[in-house]
Amino acid sequence: MKNLFKTLLPYKMTALLVLLLMAGQAFCEMNLPMYTQNIIDVGILNHGVEHVLPEALTMDDMADAERYMSDEQKAEWETLYSPSGDVMRRKELNDEELDRYDELFTAPLARVYADSIGESIGAGQSENDRNLRSLAAAYAAKCDEEAGLDMLAIQNRYMYRCGGMMLLMSLIVLVFTTGIAFLAARVGASIGKELRSELFRNVMSFSNAEINRFQTSSLITRATNDIQQVQMTTTMMLRMMLFAPCICTWSIIKVWQTHAHMNFVIVTGVIAILLMVLLLFVVAMPKFRIMQTLVDALNAVSREILTGIKVIRAFGREATEEERFDKANNDLYRNQLFVNRTMISMTPMLMIIMYGLSIWITWVAAGRIDAGQLQVGTMTAFIAYSMEIVFSFLMIASMAIFLPRAGIAADRIFEVIDTESSVRDMDGAAALDPDEHDGTVRFENVSFRYPDAEENVLSDISFEAKPGQTTAIIGSTGCGKTTLISLIPRFFDVTAGRVTLGGRDVRELSLSSLRDAIGYVPQKGILFSGTIAENIRWGKEDATDEEVRLAAEIAQAAEFIEEKPEGYDNEISQGGANVSGGQKQRLAIARAVIKQPRVMIFDDSFSALDMKTDVALRKALSGRISDAVRIIVAQRVGTILNAEQIIVLDEGRIAGKGTHSELMKTCSVYREIAMSQLSERELEAV
Repeated sequence: MKNLFKTLLPYKMTALLVLLLMAGQAFCEMNLPMYTQNIIDVGILNHGVEHVLPEALTMDDMADAERYMSDEQKAEWETLYSPSGDVMRRKELNDEELDRYDELFTAPLARVYADSIGESIGAGQSENDRNLRSLAAAYAAKCDEEAGLDMLAIQNRYMYRCGGMMLLMSLIVLVFTTGIAFLAARVGASIGKELRSELFRNVMSFSNAEINRFQTSSLITRATNDIQQVQMTTTMMLRMMLFAPCICTWSIIKVWQTHAHMNFVIVTGVIAILLMVLLLFVVAMPKFRIMQTLVDALNAVSREILTGIKVIRAFGREATEEERFDKANNDLYRNQLFVNRTMISMTPMLMIIMYGLSIWITWVAAGRIDAGQLQVGTMTAFIAYSMEIVFSFLMIASMAIFLPRAGIAADRIFEVIDTESSVRDMDGAAALDPDEHDGTVRFENVSFRYPDAEENVLSDISFEAKPGQTTAIIGSTGCGKTTLISLIPRFFDVTAGRVTLGGRDVRELSLSSLRDAIGYVPQKGILFSGTIAENIRWGKEDATDEEVRLAAEIAQAAEFIEEKPEGYDNEISQGGANVSGGQKQRLAIARAVIKQPRVMIFDDSFSALDMKTDVALRKALSGRISDAVRIIVAQRVGTILNAEQIIVLDEGRIAGKGTHSELMKTCSVYREIAMSQLSERELEAV
């Protein structure tokens, strides 16, 4: 879970600003039920009269009001009014004075009004009791009306003022909510962008060992689905997880200020919600944990089927592969269906709790309203605040369910980000100066073992590949040929011994300068979306059109390129699907040739070429890059007959070394390979 919260650290100031905006939003939202309460209790029931002192009253009401006053209160009361025609008018008072007189005269005036309507007031009621205050205000409204004041105007003035404040609060909430949504979405999108960039940057530095460890399908899932989970959850955290405590705190304060004395109802509702969420958490959590693994599995199956669609069709395996896909799809479907049903069940259960609370509050409040201990507006506000508390706990509970899944996703993301490549620049790695070395490649007692493997793939390999010469590597399938040449550009690092380039250990050189000196043509020609010229320029970005054409001619690709309608500007589809295997390999060779490297490595790159093109290509390479080290991995003996040095591998060891004629005499492994591919007449002609 700490990895999830770690993503928010760079945005802590934005999170603080969001928190401040939420506090303001919560404050405004919590005042809306208060204004609703005042509109009901004061605006409707008391005709807009909010203070207990009448603005005007008749002489009889003036005397009647003193019935329950003490001598001190009577003296104070008589100083507040002066005669104006047939009525007594209240002198001008500010809000502080009105509030002080409310406290002083609430009790006696409430008792006078209770007598007039035939109600009784309990001896235990406080002078600050809202119901007592309402009775006193009702008495003030009665006096104002009997004194001839326009009660409709007083009521409208109060209602407009409360309505205006509610409208203002709503507009402030709208502004704050918009700001919070904008900031939360921006932070979430920024986190997703940074995580994708950081993950992709680190994956690009991985050696083949790390790529094989995580697998391509899992890396794709982590870079898309997992990051989307983190992005969505961090946005929700800023909008909900921070807002819930704010709204809950303000609601509790407001509930306490209502003095409704029904807090036990809220406590019961909160406990019911927490028990419900705990039950859902226990049921759904195990399914959340395996969901990402199932997504990985579905991506792996989909990628494998789409990549091998031609083979699947060729062998008529469509039905079998559909069944395999359906199994992975159904596993994920059942998991998601269970989780979604569990989560959706939260909504009706929450509605039951909420409506149950509303009914319970109304039932309890009805008795108190009937007994004169509670007002209708107070009950309305209490229900509103109770629902806010329930919703705040619901938001916290919802986040408690989503957080673990996002936490798992964040852990998977940071597992990739925190993984260091086993092949990286050493401290003080030197740049390889192309002018200070001749490109000689040496293997000195090299052994290699894959991570977690029990045996070496290569053992005690020693040879030298010189400039201007072709060094060929041949052997049976699985003997370690590709692994051997992968040690030169440091796709892997040797387990023992060392590989040198220009007399320097390749591990002491910076990866960028080492790979700049090498032209590598992989076993499988891989092209990228773009034009033919753009693919060739992968080897040299600033290559001129003439250099592109020359590289294509050397690779024997110029002929088929010029036959295309748009020539070098012809588009290559994703993965090079619109060119043949041989054309792919020739374009891959052109891409390596245009670099003009000191070392050329061909990993069985001539296998898809016909013999005529093979011969022409090797002849062109010898003529145009004659001073480069040429290392060729080959399956066909005919490709390497004229090589100056042939290395024969057998089960990871060198079984023979020399020219073709020398190996035919001294190496039984090579002789068997040659005799299996060439006739006696062809061998004699060499």
